Amino acid sequence: MAFEGSLGRLERIGRERVGGRALAERSPIRHLDPTLLLSALGLTAFGNLMVYSASSARLRAQGTSPQYLLNRQMTFSLIGIGVMVVVAMFNYRRLRAWTFPLYFAGLALLIAVLSPLGASAKGAQRWINVGFFQLQPSEFMKLAVLVALAYFLSERRGHPAAGAVVGACALVLVPAVLIFKQPDLGTLLVLMALLLTLLVVGGTRARIMLVIILLGVSSVVGVLHTHVLKQYQLARLTAFLDPSTDQQRTGYNLDQARIAVGSGQITGKGLFTGTQTNLDFVPEVQTDFIFTAVGEELGFVGSAVLLGLFAIFLWRGLRIAMLSKDLFGTLLAAGVVAMLAFQMFINIGMTIGVSPITGIPLPFVSYGGSSMITTYIATGLLLNVHMRRLSS
Repeated sequence: MAFEGSLGRLERIGRERVGGRALAERSPIRHLDPTLLLSALGLTAFGNLMVYSASSARLRAQGTSPQYLLNRQMTFSLIGIGVMVVVAMFNYRRLRAWTFPLYFAGLALLIAVLSPLGASAKGAQRWINVGFFQLQPSEFMKLAVLVALAYFLSERRGHPAAGAVVGACALVLVPAVLIFKQPDLGTLLVLMALLLTLLVVGGTRARIMLVIILLGVSSVVGVLHTHVLKQYQLARLTAFLDPSTDQQRTGYNLDQARIAVGSGQITGKGLFTGTQTNLDFVPEVQTDFIFTAVGEELGFVGSAVLLGLFAIFLWRGLRIAMLSKDLFGTLLAAGVVAMLAFQMFINIGMTIGVSPITGIPLPFVSYGGSSMITTYIATGLLLNVHMRRLSS
């Protein structure tokens, strides 16, 4: 009798598990991560507000509607949210079949941006004009590389051999060369961070990782001591170590950013009243240097709220990576977290002088359509993996 009772309990548990998987497959929305979603929406609302605060005075002085950039950013946000919903709905495992079509489509766009189709601004050719929207292919290429690496390494099922590591590096090297020619050093750094993260999560042995890191450091030193980089690029990368080396340009920008962040003190000067921000002392304040507006106008308290929202988002992303039942999902989630965390660190770090000055946007916050849509696609991937963590 005891045996029959135990057998009955086992059968009931089995039916519940099978039923749970079937329900998860039929209704994945039941397993939506509301905390991740709300943190993303909170960051977006925060960013929209800061874009308006950072740009309204300058636009008004130019005779343009002070809501011009805000309206565009809100439009980009809504498009991003819509794309996120679409990405979250289909089973992420189907991306395996689309891995290399997406990868080669991204390469084609990178080649197109270097052709006469590409638009130039401030010495860089990174965009393709599509109506009212400037498409930045390198932003979308980050996701294509992420999916390609996740698929490639998941097929090796842990501890990839040296040949597989070389193959993964090649997947990154090809778009990296095209992105370097634009030039877009910020996105290049993001690709390197993605590669290292996915190799570690994918189970690459420590000695192979050590060789890769040594080669990477040697390459960076070689680039800094040769004429591969233009002088202004070299100055931007090294100014955070010694701002006096380029006091007229990069050093000046860094000094103004530090002044803006420091002047906010505990509670800030208040929205729309930041002097460094509204008087255009800080360059590109609504894009690359958006955090200076946060620090100046909202102070330590506002900055802590922003960083808290990022911490919640990244925590949920890490949790999703650990909960995934397959390596492909784990690598996708870990890659998204690494990509956004790295961008956050570099963007905020460059405004306070602890990281190189590169054109990396602050996810969800900086003004820009390609960045916003790409970030929401990445969020959709996280939601997708979480909603299907019980299915196989």
